[in-house]
Amino acid sequence: MRLRTALCSTASALSALTLLTACSSGSGTASTSSDAPPVGVDYPRSDTDFWNSYIKYTPEYAKQLGLSLKTTNSQNDVAKLTANAQTFISQGVKGIAMAPQDTAAIAPTLSQLEAKKIPVVTVDTRPDTGNVYMVVRADNRAYGEKACEYLGTSLGGKGKVVMLQGDLSSINGRDRTEAFNDCMKKKYPGIKVFGEATNWDGAVAAQKLQTDLTANPDVKGVYMQSSFALSGTLQVLKQKGLLVGPKDKKHVFVVSNDGIPEELKDIAAGQIDATVSQPADLYAKYALYYLKAAIDGKTFQPGKTDHNSTIVKVRDGLLEDQLSAPLVTADGGTYGGVPSVKSDDKSLWGNNLG
Repeated sequence: MRLRTALCSTASALSALTLLTACSSGSGTASTSSDAPPVGVDYPRSDTDFWNSYIKYTPEYAKQLGLSLKTTNSQNDVAKLTANAQTFISQGVKGIAMAPQDTAAIAPTLSQLEAKKIPVVTVDTRPDTGNVYMVVRADNRAYGEKACEYLGTSLGGKGKVVMLQGDLSSINGRDRTEAFNDCMKKKYPGIKVFGEATNWDGAVAAQKLQTDLTANPDVKGVYMQSSFALSGTLQVLKQKGLLVGPKDKKHVFVVSNDGIPEELKDIAAGQIDATVSQPADLYAKYALYYLKAAIDGKTFQPGKTDHNSTIVKVRDGLLEDQLSAPLVTADGGTYGGVPSVKSDDKSLWGNNLG
């Protein structure tokens, strides 16, 4: 089933989101009256530019959809997320969006919410077990593969690279790590990868990169699994005299992952080389869209959508809307068969923040 069929049936609520150009729509302004259904959104953290951007977009889309928004922040702590879910239950929310960073430990909370018939949408992460109404996420294996193709091509298939991993208790950290390693082994066996666990901690990432560069001064590439490591990586490269332009033979190729404004500026300035733009705006948009759809009793099936994504069946009872996340470079070239967009492209959310 095409997603468009289900979308058209709720066009009046979504016309402000310009999702439905082929469907009839209402006035274009969703109701925000006191009878708007309450929903809860737990922000996973507010210490990164990516998640702060998500936090900025969420109330904008809630207003457009006519949802009454209640928010909490679990600060990367699954115990706090569990407590926040209890708060939402006591507030009578009709649905909850969350981004659990520990994708195994969230299972009991999901079971409780399912028993209470409170639909859940997970954003950015996918629970290891348990059912949710929809997962809103980009293909994280593709993140690792795109980084691999860029570095493998740029290094001519030879050399050493450091991969600054996220938290391997998260499906995102595992997906990006496994895909990067698998791609390197299959397509670029002449490249040696130093994998460093960082728990999404910038200070830890910087310290481990410093150690690797000291022991292996011939490292020529860095893959940061998130922009959490951006400032520390640049600082370490500068200290080592390696923060030089792409045409300098000392240049270390750096690929990041998020698409925040700072990354796009650094690509244009030649300080890093590429990123994968993870759609903070679309995460907020479709998390709330699917909560509204759940409240309205809508259902979905695997297949292509009308917003340049694909819904896939991950396992029985779990669907994932995999949103587009392009490789971003200075030249907009193709690397190992992977097309990219230029860092100044206005379609990138990181170029459209107020």
